[in-house]
Amino acid sequence: METLLSSTKLTTPLHLQPHNSLFSRETLFNSSSFRLKFSRKSNSCVQKGTLSRAFRVFASSSQAAPAEVSTSSSIPSSMKAWVYSEYGGVEVLKFDENISVPQVKDDQVLIKVVAAALNPVDFKRRLGKFKATDSPLPTVPGYDVAGVVVKVGNQVKGLKEGDEVYGDISEKALEGPKQFGSLAEYTAVEEKLLALKPKKIDFIQAASLPLAIETACEGLERSGFSAGKSILVLGGAGGVGSLVIQLAKHVFGASKVAATSSTGKLELLKSLGADLAIDYTKENFEDIPEKFDVVYDAVGQGEKAAKAVKEGGSVVFLTGAVVPPGFRFVVTSNGEVLKKLNPYLENGKVKPVVDPKGPFEFSKVVEAFSYLETNRATGKVVIHPIP
Repeated sequence: METLLSSTKLTTPLHLQPHNSLFSRETLFNSSSFRLKFSRKSNSCVQKGTLSRAFRVFASSSQAAPAEVSTSSSIPSSMKAWVYSEYGGVEVLKFDENISVPQVKDDQVLIKVVAAALNPVDFKRRLGKFKATDSPLPTVPGYDVAGVVVKVGNQVKGLKEGDEVYGDISEKALEGPKQFGSLAEYTAVEEKLLALKPKKIDFIQAASLPLAIETACEGLERSGFSAGKSILVLGGAGGVGSLVIQLAKHVFGASKVAATSSTGKLELLKSLGADLAIDYTKENFEDIPEKFDVVYDAVGQGEKAAKAVKEGGSVVFLTGAVVPPGFRFVVTSNGEVLKKLNPYLENGKVKPVVDPKGPFEFSKVVEAFSYLETNRATGKVVIHPIP
């Protein structure tokens, strides 16, 4: 199945040792610089590197003001949400003002949604691409969320009412994802899938990150990427690709980052950290004499991508045919990954990339999906405000 879906020296040690979750629960970020240590088994963002200024889609650190947040004693029984009851095109999406607010399990929190973001997995799921493993219809779509905790389950230890959080709300993108997603006023999420929102980014930026940055990170790890290696990112201006460039350069310590885009987005690639920006409308990347340790293919280039990798290298395919020596994976949502990356976001060294056509108002979800499905978006398509 398709996986669906875009300087300060690092010196302070950061140990990412797995326990029964992915990482230790220790709070280890007490410096503006730190090092990430990788355990192959940990599914964590885990290399050392250096940071440099990256592209700013939002230079401002101002917060997107949330809607008036209910207290646990005043949470309504019903809410506004987008929903579909059959698989199909954007026409199956319906706005409903009377969806039941999800019940909170012991390990979950209820979030008043402030912003949500769309990913390719959202429309592919809506089209029924993986209905055999989907949750039952009707479905409230949406994986990415940023919002405010308004209720906590009995077993929740690290979050409290009033906390500003973000995350990818479905642990597995394709296997039983949440029936009630983030395109709603409220959503219930396991504590382990969330992280506190970095104070230096707003809700719009935060909503754009979780699924894409976790996909970028996990793909780099699984490819064996490490400091001193080179990488070619295909689709560098997209939601995942824009973050692969930044993580490879500023977190993993890449020796060289090349990336492809259309003509108008080349400067964006450079500002994100690409050493070589390739205009795919004018140049065939597979014909470049230089080959790369890793090719991260976010657009489905198949054999062309495989031609650009060094002998012994690896190709990450997010869509399209998998060609040796390539592989595909299904991202696992984990709030600990976000927590370990938060300092990079706090320092402004890794930046969210939000499409300039957005954010789309909650009433414009159909338009937002239609735009995403053109495959022309820059970075992420975000929905905000949500009532």
